[in-house]
Amino acid sequence: MDLHKQNKEFIIRYINALSGVTKTRELMEQYITDEELLGHIAFFDTVFPKYEMFMDEITAEGNRVVVRARTKGVHEGEFNGIQPTHRHVEFPFVVSYEIENGKIVHHWLMADQMAVMEQLGVMNK
Repeated sequence: MDLHKQNKEFIIRYINALSGVTKTRELMEQYITDEELLGHIAFFDTVFPKYEMFMDEITAEGNRVVVRARTKGVHEGEFNGIQPTHRHVEFPFVVSYEIENGKIVHHWLMADQMAVMEQLGVMNK
């Protein structure tokens, strides 16, 4: 199996394993060594517990995999000073993962925070 296919399948397993469950450090460390990503996921899992991720597109080049996806969750924790609204949110994001030795070692993420703020009722469209 070629490296691109292996890396894509690894990211698909990773996203499926973390989607819709409590994202414990032990679970995350099966896939990730990137401390920044570990912290990011842990934070968002307190804001939107057991958030789900849905992949819309996945591409691979070398040791990088880029995913265009959506996150769905319920606002149950403080987010940027906003107390829990208990509203359902869905927003798109794009993330690039760098993979070495079967683990995510670096990432780059861009999420549509305007969509989140609109859905939480703190910004108008």
